[in-house]
Amino acid sequence: MGLGKAVAAEICTFTVAGGTQLRCYRSQPDNPDGNTRPLILLHSINAAPSAMEMKPLFERFADSRVVYAPDLPGFGQSQRGDLPYSPNFYAQVISDFLQQVDGLAPDVIALSLASEFTARALRDNGAEIHSLTLISPTGLGRRQPPSAEVGARINRILNIGWLSRGLWRALVTRRSIQYFLNKAFYGPVPKAMVDYAVATTREPDAARAPFAFLTMQLFTTDALVLLYQPLKVPTLLLYDQDPNIGFECVPDLLRNNDLISAQTIVPTCGLPHWERPEETFMALTRFWGESE
Repeated sequence: MGLGKAVAAEICTFTVAGGTQLRCYRSQPDNPDGNTRPLILLHSINAAPSAMEMKPLFERFADSRVVYAPDLPGFGQSQRGDLPYSPNFYAQVISDFLQQVDGLAPDVIALSLASEFTARALRDNGAEIHSLTLISPTGLGRRQPPSAEVGARINRILNIGWLSRGLWRALVTRRSIQYFLNKAFYGPVPKAMVDYAVATTREPDAARAPFAFLTMQLFTTDALVLLYQPLKVPTLLLYDQDPNIGFECVPDLLRNNDLISAQTIVPTCGLPHWERPEETFMALTRFWGESE
């Protein structure tokens, strides 16, 4: 039996980045509220991500506007296997996908590392959007990722057959997945989220994209200056605490780009739309109204 749906919605397929198959959940609202802009939800990157991470946002807005929640390549329902996992690849995926979305320029919400990919897509690939919300974005802490060369060397070591298989089995036990998800929640982790994360790691070729992430090859050095400061669309940062990343550079970003604003959703550990949904929804609705 194949991987089930993360969200109760239609799944459509887009061809992106030279033939890669991107599978995407799409809502079909019966009573749209007049907001004809599509809403795009981009999940994070880790060992077991999927559109499930964006489920509260999908369900909240699916009845009032067309919402798209893709599984990025290497994860969920989308194509996995031997793909050129890199920041440029994911930026191209996002740009190609956005070009195929019907309607007005969309509002985009990106979670964690997908924030860097989206900013790169806007900078390098001519992607056009109306507004951007970054939830717990990476690249805004003082600590910098290792160079691409170092990451590539680590990746070559980890891809030694017996070593990679053993490491992957240890990473994706239910206990391990539960442990890492616990760090992202103040309260209990929803069981459905754990169940689906475990299920995604049991799919064929599930380890390939996560290894690119674990070896730090998907991060951009100096993302603050190279990716976020050049943003030319209204942008909202939503964040509080995160066990894995820092936000020390947020004040620098706000000083250097007048199009960017920020709001803390307290107390949360990286997933405010799960733990403080109403506050998150209100912040988004207010931001979209201002950006119009």
